[in-house]
Amino acid sequence: MTALHWQSANALALAVRQRRLSPVELIEAALERISQWDPMIHAFITCDHAGARSAARRAETEIGSGHYRGPLHGLPIGIKDVIDVHGLPTTCHSRLRLDHAAIADAAVVARLRQAGAVVLGKLALHEFALGGPSFDLPFPPARNPWNTEHHPGGSSSGCGAALAAGLLPLAIGTDTTGSIRNPASACGVIGLKPTYGLVARAGVFPLAATLDHVGPMARSVDDVALLLETIACSTPTEPAGKQAARSPRELSVLPDAPNVSGLHIGYVRHFHEHDMVADPQVAAALDIVAAALTDAGATVQTIELPDLNTFSAVSRIILQSEGWATHAHWLRTQPDQYGQRTRRRLLPGAFLTAEDYVRSQRLRSTLLAAVQSAFREVDVLLCASAMEPACRLDDPIAIESTYSRQARTPFNVTGHPAIAMMAGLSASGLPLSVQFVGRYFDEATVLRVAKAWELIGGWQQRHPSRFDRAPGSAAVREQSATPSRCAG
Repeated sequence: MTALHWQSANALALAVRQRRLSPVELIEAALERISQWDPMIHAFITCDHAGARSAARRAETEIGSGHYRGPLHGLPIGIKDVIDVHGLPTTCHSRLRLDHAAIADAAVVARLRQAGAVVLGKLALHEFALGGPSFDLPFPPARNPWNTEHHPGGSSSGCGAALAAGLLPLAIGTDTTGSIRNPASACGVIGLKPTYGLVARAGVFPLAATLDHVGPMARSVDDVALLLETIACSTPTEPAGKQAARSPRELSVLPDAPNVSGLHIGYVRHFHEHDMVADPQVAAALDIVAAALTDAGATVQTIELPDLNTFSAVSRIILQSEGWATHAHWLRTQPDQYGQRTRRRLLPGAFLTAEDYVRSQRLRSTLLAAVQSAFREVDVLLCASAMEPACRLDDPIAIESTYSRQARTPFNVTGHPAIAMMAGLSASGLPLSVQFVGRYFDEATVLRVAKAWELIGGWQQRHPSRFDRAPGSAAVREQSATPSRCAG
């Protein structure tokens, strides 16, 4: 029998609905596991023991009285600490926000609470969703459960680490240049960046407003679909195109067997073969995915998009311009309160002009049109996510290259839905990844292809083996001297 902490959200939901598992029991088990393992991986900034226990008791009472809200009722979830949760600080992992307390739930959190989900707390990130893993911040950086000396990806680093370590089954992250899909790739979990505007951003601290997305993360495609079904807006707040969004109810209807027959998949090989040459292990894994989907009945064809470096350049100008607009006051008055990496990434925005920004937005329209044209030929794109396995946390040069050597940014520029997931393991035992991209508001087809690969590849059943053992003295030795707010 699968251990409780590795069970899917869907399996836990069924057990709760059938009253074989109480929400109180489930939340207590999650809190115990967090207390045991989080000192090793630092996934949490704030763990809300009292709030989670109160919500679990309320869920148990409601379910016992016949008021079952749906499959998220009583289930634990973690929230990236750039998203407001009423009564908890939204620190953005920064000294500048240590005393901030949210006075209301973000729109996405409100939808989760309406569905009965239990918020366990706030998860670690890179400072203001930008700075990278740093040791000059008020909280330690999260670590990769597959190897705690390695990067967990970012900026939704705590989400990826917590899921991979089995601390919780569901998480909500944000993605501006790949920040949901990066930790999904590095930690071997699943992260979906929905169509721009499909999930409301009200109550989320902005990085770059025209690139920012909010989305679900989990350990299975079904769980990602379940979470998206809850948080998706029936009417997108900022539609990226004229197409009508699918009903959220269609998102979680996924097949129990590989089902890609009749789909046309465009394999964007030049991203990892020419534009940025990937680690051979990544390239081999992507070829295996393409071959497997062909064998399952899809038509896979090589397709070309604009050069990856062009997407990256446009993204960089937009992010730095919009990021400067958000942070200009603090950078002028309290620059020393930022971590070094964050400050270095934000300051170039001060030297960009309106002309730079407008030109980038114009080129952005050209890139968007090129991707739209590709979707007249194919249903889904297959491409790289990360160009190599996660690097070490103590390698600053490799850390810097992590954020440029990837193929996630194009789809923040265009706003198309994109999912990243495990495609294998490297020779050193770290996850390799693949990315699937779909038409605007066609998350259902993206999830269908992802589910097919999940069933064929079987990689999502793999977990870091050390987290199946009871934590011993090693966990204590690895604990940072800078604690999170999880005591209690």
